[in-house]
Amino acid sequence: MSSAHVTPVRVYVTIFALLLVFTLSTVLVASHDLGFLNTAVALAVACTKATLVIWFFMGVRYNTSLTKVTVVSGFLWILILFFIGMSDYLTRGWMGVPGR
Repeated sequence: MSSAHVTPVRVYVTIFALLLVFTLSTVLVASHDLGFLNTAVALAVACTKATLVIWFFMGVRYNTSLTKVTVVSGFLWILILFFIGMSDYLTRGWMGVPGR
């Protein structure tokens, strides 16, 4: 006997509609100049869309705690890698280039 959770179709339709709304908001944010907030708003919308896809369409919401820990640790690991990469990129100008 299986104990798998069956998600109602209306949940998938609602999440799909939300993803369409967030996609429209991505287009609107890209077409307007928000100054220094452009990147922050675009990343917030992208992270929200990714979270909805992972949480509902990939079934992490109804999965075991080990799966949730694995997903969170994967995100933490990629944040660490982004931090290391950006810290290298942002500090390259500190030492100066010989000949300039």
